[in-house]
Amino acid sequence: MSRNTEFEKIFKQFKREVEREGIIKEIKAREYYEKPSEIRKRKKAKKYKSQK
Repeated sequence: MSRNTEFEKIFKQFKREVEREGIIKEIKAREYYEKPSEIRKRKKAKKYKSQK
């Protein structure tokens, strides 16, 4: 197995793990400050949207 394919295999495994843990989503959510009232409003809207 060449070094390149070994790296690709490890990198794909790393990407799956990061995605499963939700790390990227967390980083994007923390990129800008969001007031607590805005967080509640967004979660409430998401809740009602998913019920439809």
